[in-house]
Amino acid sequence: MNQEYYDTVVKLEKDGIDAEYIQGWQGGYVCNPEREEQRTNEAYDAGFADGSEKNTDNASKFKA
Repeated sequence: MNQEYYDTVVKLEKDGIDAEYIQGWQGGYVCNPEREEQRTNEAYDAGFADGSEKNTDNASKFKA
């Protein structure tokens, strides 16, 4: 992985962001397919969308 990916994941973890958001962000960032519909939730979906765009705009909404 690149440094931006690593630095962002470390920051999200240190900021106490929900693990579902982080997992979604990671999947979106590396262009993985989304989870099956019944296995997603609001945090995962927001993380996936942000990861796909290479930003963390919605992360603060999902503090654990």
